[in-house]
Amino acid sequence: MALFPLTSKFQGDFVLQLLAVDSADSMDVVAASAARHSIGKRVMSRPGRVLRVRRQGTGDSFPRDMSVEDSGLYPTECIEVFWE
Repeated sequence: MALFPLTSKFQGDFVLQLLAVDSADSMDVVAASAARHSIGKRVMSRPGRVLRVRRQGTGDSFPRDMSVEDSGLYPTECIEVFWE
C-alpha cells in the first residue's frame, strides 16, 4: 500500500486533476476520489448512475473491484472517469 499519483479527466469537466490514491484502492474508490474534485463544482451529479474508470483513449473500463496496483497503470498516467 503506497500513495500512487494519477491524472484524472472527469466526464463533463474541462479541468484535469492530480489524484493521490492508494495502490490498494479499487477503481470504485478512484472514481469517488475523482468525483470529489468535479461533482458540485463544474459537473452536476447524476444520482443512480455508476462511475467507471478507464485508461485514457481506450474503450474498455477497468473492473470496479480491480486495484490500482493490478491495473497496470503508471504513475501520473491519465485516466478517464465516466458515467455508465
